[in-house]
Amino acid sequence: MSLPMVMLGGVPIVPHAGSVSQSITPLGGPEIVRLSGGVGVPMTHWERSAIALSGSGWMPPGLDGLDYTQPLELRCTKQLSIVSTSTSFVIVGTPRPDFAPWALALVGRDWVEAELALSGANAEVTPVTGATAYQVCWMPMFTVSAKRPQGDMDPAANTHGWQINCEEL
Repeated sequence: MSLPMVMLGGVPIVPHAGSVSQSITPLGGPEIVRLSGGVGVPMTHWERSAIALSGSGWMPPGLDGLDYTQPLELRCTKQLSIVSTSTSFVIVGTPRPDFAPWALALVGRDWVEAELALSGANAEVTPVTGATAYQVCWMPMFTVSAKRPQGDMDPAANTHGWQINCEEL
């Protein structure tokens, strides 16, 4: 099975635009709030992600026609994962609908494929004989606000560099 392409606003970023580097950075999340006596209390009001995409290839990514004033769907190929000794998992966020989550089991020193049953965000790995840990992986999909791509061109090398910064809504 071939891997899917990164997509923004329904437009795939083709291989000729370069291999897509993807960075997912947490926004918000737990912060320490100090009480009057100085005791720290962790509090979380919200949590989202900032996503940066970049590449360099023979052509630009072709995303200049998107309406960047509207929310866009971003389908990444950078996998997210959870590892546990349990076979029950809850997937965080939204997996890509065109590439199903998958599971691995650690048997000895090797990770082997394992069967995975999904029910909404709940994932159940079929136990594997001799497994000491399990991993569930998925490629995430986000609804984002994005800025128009930054770009450069090197005529001597005939390459187009580009970068897109997004924030999850």
